[in-house]
Amino acid sequence: MQRIRLRYTKRGRLRFTSHRDFQRAFERALRRAEVPMAYSAGFTPHPKVSYANAAPTGTGSEAEYLEIALTEARDPEQLRVLLDESLPAGLDVIEAVEARTSGLADRLTASVWELRLDGVDPADAQRAVAAFEAADAVEVQRMTKNGVRTFDARPAVVHLESVDGTDGTETHSSQADRPTDQPCAILRLVVRHVTPAVRPDDVLSGLRAVADLAPPVPAAVTRLAQGLFDEETGTVTDPLAPDREAATAPTEAETAAAATAPA
Repeated sequence: MQRIRLRYTKRGRLRFTSHRDFQRAFERALRRAEVPMAYSAGFTPHPKVSYANAAPTGTGSEAEYLEIALTEARDPEQLRVLLDESLPAGLDVIEAVEARTSGLADRLTASVWELRLDGVDPADAQRAVAAFEAADAVEVQRMTKNGVRTFDARPAVVHLESVDGTDGTETHSSQADRPTDQPCAILRLVVRHVTPAVRPDDVLSGLRAVADLAPPVPAAVTRLAQGLFDEETGTVTDPLAPDREAATAPTEAETAAAATAPA
């Protein structure tokens, strides 16, 4: 059985698709592309697809991941092209690698998010960011099925900054759904995946609590990356890198053959 790991996006209006909507669209794409899927056992077999840490409905993403199991080996790049052609524009499969290591979900420990705040002056955003980072605790509330829950959002936020793209910093704001001529602040944040999960809207609630920052329209939120958080560099690493490295590493047989080959 071959396992393939895919990275896909949710762009533009497709950011409003729920995770269940995407599951249905992806299973249709598997059938259109005639992918030789492995299926679960039981009375209602399902294709073996493992989804990992999907972005909330309403947020865009450049870094969603899943893994599929095949009964026949396929070239990952050819499979990527077929699946991408079978999905609607905006749900784009942009990377595929053969799974050669274990624990993909364990490598998704943090996310990089970008928040476009239309109608917010960048100077006001910078002051709010400074207040948030200076706070020892930032309590926010979220409505759950068991009622209102209060929790501290500050520990999960590793880094928070206001960027404008004029200093050479690349932003994702050009893909926002509603560019305007009004003032616009852009926030970049790195958030650990903890329990309870701290989402971008929780951070916005925290900015409102500590600095009274309240965007006049909902923020356009995009996940730029997710992966293993590197404590030394403070960056989020590519979760598919170990599989690529394993694919290019020589096997034990190749290493032994090289060692015994005549000079």
